[in-house]
Amino acid sequence: MKKFIFYTLVLFCFSSCQDSFLDVTPTDRFTQETYWNTKEQAEAALNATYAVIVNTNSLYSAGNTVYLDALTPNTYQYNRDENIISRGLHNAATSIFNTTWNTSYLGIGRANNLLANIDKVAMDEVLKNRYKAEAKFLRALFYFPLWNLYGGAPLITEATNYETQATLPRNSGEEVLAQILKDLDEAAAGDVLPLTYTGADKGRVTRGAVYAFKARMLLYASRWEEAAVAAKKVIDLNTYSLFPNYRALFYLENEGNTEVVFDAQYKFPEFTHSLDVSLDQQLGSAPLPGLVDDYYATDGLPIASSTVYNPAKPFENRDPRLQATVIIPGTTFKGAPVTDIQYPSTGYGLKKYTIFKDSEKPTIVPTSNTSELNFIILRYADVLLMYAEAQNEAFGPESGADKNLTVAQAVNLVRQRVQMPALPAGLSPEQMRAEIRHERRVELAAEGLYYYDIRRWKIAEQVLNTDVYNNKGGRIDNRMFNAGRDYLWPIPSIAIQNNPALKQNPGYGN
Repeated sequence: MKKFIFYTLVLFCFSSCQDSFLDVTPTDRFTQETYWNTKEQAEAALNATYAVIVNTNSLYSAGNTVYLDALTPNTYQYNRDENIISRGLHNAATSIFNTTWNTSYLGIGRANNLLANIDKVAMDEVLKNRYKAEAKFLRALFYFPLWNLYGGAPLITEATNYETQATLPRNSGEEVLAQILKDLDEAAAGDVLPLTYTGADKGRVTRGAVYAFKARMLLYASRWEEAAVAAKKVIDLNTYSLFPNYRALFYLENEGNTEVVFDAQYKFPEFTHSLDVSLDQQLGSAPLPGLVDDYYATDGLPIASSTVYNPAKPFENRDPRLQATVIIPGTTFKGAPVTDIQYPSTGYGLKKYTIFKDSEKPTIVPTSNTSELNFIILRYADVLLMYAEAQNEAFGPESGADKNLTVAQAVNLVRQRVQMPALPAGLSPEQMRAEIRHERRVELAAEGLYYYDIRRWKIAEQVLNTDVYNNKGGRIDNRMFNAGRDYLWPIPSIAIQNNPALKQNPGYGN
């Protein structure tokens, strides 16, 4: 306040002096008015928007995404918010609801500020348009949880302004989805985004990422025909292919391979995560027997009906994705046999998204927050399965499907990568639906997508209201899902406290 008074007096006393003498612009920090001058500053602002993806509170960070499977029948988490939520003990003050809400708006705000100000910057117009397209994709990415998990939130597309934005009411889910799709369409327009990048730009948003994320939004909205079209656009780019080795797809040395459409970029020591420690040593997300049992036998049949499945040797003759994903007692991991008591939570450990390998002993045991393994947000196998599901729901397995790639062919590409048999011919739409849902569960296990799947399929109350057991049949916990409440997350209580115009979701009080 004293500084303000001093400069006010100077203004009156020296009103005829040169403007430079009266310049009170801070020299130790930037403001929105002074920042936007150079291409380097615009790039830094865009990079800061990307950085929200790997923020420890972001729903897209490696740990938080993997742990979403603990809200499903796939895995068990014993000591985080996921355990509270899975037992139906959460409320609007549960931490993850607040951190997800706030971090989504952090990313939205950064994207908005770039889009509102980048035209002030003198730079190459082609590059400027690319930056705008990247920012629009990122804004859509950050609006996704506000649409899908909360069912709607204040829709803000202008530069950050507390005075005009702090008391906005919620927009509907339909309005938020419309903005997401609008941003994605504008990001894809004019082909300003390249199909691939090289060098330091690798990992940025591509045209394929835009189409793939649009397919996901449309699929989750049950807009089947549109979802199939968007997924087919990714396929027709002829840019992506399934990485030949499913386990190696998630190795550190294979980051950015031909299957990766878009991923969260980690780099030691600036941006790291702790999945090596939390999954292997702290049992952060332990596979459940129901997931293990859902992997088919090698004849392509469920273990209950397979002739090659042997209950006395239950892990032989199984879909290779089982042991590529789950650490099984009696097998080898990190160069040593896995004992029966090594993973006491459920009896199983989660292998995917650790850097460890089966036969190799780690030369360095990592400590907390040191892994730089990228987390894949969109990959080609998911695109193929989205295409198959959308086509099947819109047209059935045969009629109306794109004859250049049928529903069965899309699913079989994913199965054949791991040498699993092709689907039997002549499946009905209902039978094909069951196979696609199975395929999504085992192909994408521990990637956070099954939580969205069981919610959009409206089967969460069927698969979650049950006790939880370990691999020896011992009860370890319970699950509870209230269908009248839990399909949506609550608006955080602190958000409503700060902005009473926000209306709470049903079942969570005022």
